[in-house]
Amino acid sequence: MELRQVRLSDPIIAPLLAGLTAEYEHRYGADGEMALAHPDEFDPPTGAFVVLLDDDQTVAGGGIRRLENETCEVKRMWTSPEYRRRGLASTVLTALEDVGRQLGYTRVRLETGPSQPEAIAMYGHLGYRTIPPFGPYQDAVAFERDLAPADR
Repeated sequence: MELRQVRLSDPIIAPLLAGLTAEYEHRYGADGEMALAHPDEFDPPTGAFVVLLDDDQTVAGGGIRRLENETCEVKRMWTSPEYRRRGLASTVLTALEDVGRQLGYTRVRLETGPSQPEAIAMYGHLGYRTIPPFGPYQDAVAFERDLAPADR
């Protein structure tokens, strides 16, 4: 497996975005989530996007974008169904946290939907604490974590 930082406009992202869109539609109907963040928000110097590749196949990924001066938001987290339950989402999330630290963020937030119990469990297991929803979805499950320095 190879972890690679790319721009959201990179063609290697297409399978991830297609899979994520299909998953949202299956779990929530056509909710328009994918249009809520512009691809440029995931570009340096305030954002980043990482993918996990198995050979040349994109199997997982996610991005961060700036919310506030010291806070970034994780978005577009997804793992291909054939690759789930192998810790790949945790690998992607750790990479995003590391990039967030490098970009100067001290806190990371994210939201997931109520129909994604596996994501809710993973974020809790990884030490994220629940916070009130901060985005457009009132029923979202929101999380936050401080980004301690990597050399602790």
